[in-house]
Amino acid sequence: MNYAYDRALGEIARELSQRVARLAPALDGAAQAAPAINLNPTRDASHGDFATPVALAAAKMWKGDPYEIAQGVAAQGSDGMPAVAHVDAVRPGYVNLTMGVPFWAEVVRDVLRMGPDYGRSTELQDAGPLVIEFVSANPTGPLVVVQGRSSALGATLSEMMRFAGCAVTAETYVNDAGAQLEALAGSVYARYATLLGRETALPDNGYPGSYIVDIARKLIERDGPRWLDAPFEERHSAIGRFARDLIVDEQREDLDRFRVHFDRWTSEAALHDSGAIALAMDELRASGHTFERDGALWLRATDFGDDKDRVLLRSDGRPTYLAADAAYHADKLRRGHRYLLNILGPDHHGYILRLKALVAAMGHPGSLEVLLAQHVTFKRAGETVSMSKRAGDLVTLREVMDQVGVDAARYFFIDRAPESHLVFDMELAIEQSAKNPVYYVQYGHARIASILRRAEGDGKSPLLERGRAGADLDRLEHKAEIALIRRIADFRRTVAAAARARAPHRLAEYAHAVATDFHGFYTDCLVLSDNDALTSARLSLCLAAKTVLASALRLIGVSAPEKM
Repeated sequence: MNYAYDRALGEIARELSQRVARLAPALDGAAQAAPAINLNPTRDASHGDFATPVALAAAKMWKGDPYEIAQGVAAQGSDGMPAVAHVDAVRPGYVNLTMGVPFWAEVVRDVLRMGPDYGRSTELQDAGPLVIEFVSANPTGPLVVVQGRSSALGATLSEMMRFAGCAVTAETYVNDAGAQLEALAGSVYARYATLLGRETALPDNGYPGSYIVDIARKLIERDGPRWLDAPFEERHSAIGRFARDLIVDEQREDLDRFRVHFDRWTSEAALHDSGAIALAMDELRASGHTFERDGALWLRATDFGDDKDRVLLRSDGRPTYLAADAAYHADKLRRGHRYLLNILGPDHHGYILRLKALVAAMGHPGSLEVLLAQHVTFKRAGETVSMSKRAGDLVTLREVMDQVGVDAARYFFIDRAPESHLVFDMELAIEQSAKNPVYYVQYGHARIASILRRAEGDGKSPLLERGRAGADLDRLEHKAEIALIRRIADFRRTVAAAARARAPHRLAEYAHAVATDFHGFYTDCLVLSDNDALTSARLSLCLAAKTVLASALRLIGVSAPEKM
């Protein structure tokens, strides 16, 4: 993308670099080399708009006084830097730049020109191809709150990474093999038989939730009493497949409603059936990072930082979960992905080192990153609700969507750092006030839309068209206007930095800050006035703020309403 912002900062960096280079010979014993110029937005506008520590770096390099060097750089003011209004030297050795109105006008003009593409970059183009695996639920029941959090984190990160130039594939892994599926089949059969008049107890490791009864009823609707006296293996396999397919279909429906979409679904059972696990075991044997003991095949995980070696194939030849993971991760790498990011639940902390050891043994050390989505405490009527599939006491993603809506759920699930425990406040999520962050941000977007409708209704359509063209942007010089433009200008950097740090909550914070700055602008600056040029300019700023708010909300997975 071609940003006027980048061109202006590039010109400034070149001018400052020349100034620093010219200062070098004047210092006793100075080297001729000059440090690179790094221009960083200031946190406090009273310190200027950008600052560079170049004088500190030069002083260290030349054994000089950093403040004197900063004064020397600032002495020529804005000469050669038309975007800059004034330059200041600040102790201990910073050079601070305050930008002029034309610079900020170009930011707004860029937004008007690029529309929803404003903020896109190539900052993370070298971070891919990347596959992000998330949710990866056992198909043994409805998706619960922590899986809702994982799905929101994964979907938002995927969108942010793409927006910052990274090639991303979003995937999920269906854990449809193993002991939990056996327990699911046994649980459904117990309820199925009981409903048909043959009282049958749940297995010891069974699932008592009411959803199991619902599945049993659907099985009766389809097959009647067919499975009551069928051979165990036949009925167990058939009922397990029926329950799995039903649950996976419902999980897909919930995720689709939650605006979470995957490029690929992978079945663990399919890995078993296709021979992919056997192939992965052969490849690991060939790597030299396995050994056999007591008839079992082991991964030398301790060679790669794990605290102990791990079993891949049991002594009877049955693969462990790690063997299936080996097949799945080998498939990801075989498809050309350079980097892998897994978002796991909080109970998988002990699994991180063995997964990284597994990928390293495949010849890709450092390719796997694991992010843990921490626990969610869901509060209902001021009381904490426990979550246990086996206890039958669930807070499901579907319940959350039904009670607070998709928008609030998507926003709240990413509103804290992934590694932080999340307290989901039900009352706050449905409150229509500034205390509710998602309502506050959406209201900011709707308020702008209302202003634009009023402009058309008040006969100011020609001024709105001038605003869309950015014809009068040199009139934007009020403190509140500049504060809002500064925030808008930070969108691209915020998305890229948050994506790189795996911190989608920063984007939620950013959207809230844009809404705050807009509300401040709206309070201090009359948008629709008798001054046509100023009205046109402020409508331009409204359009730019609306564009950036809508883009931020879209990346988060939240709607941007035109009315509220």
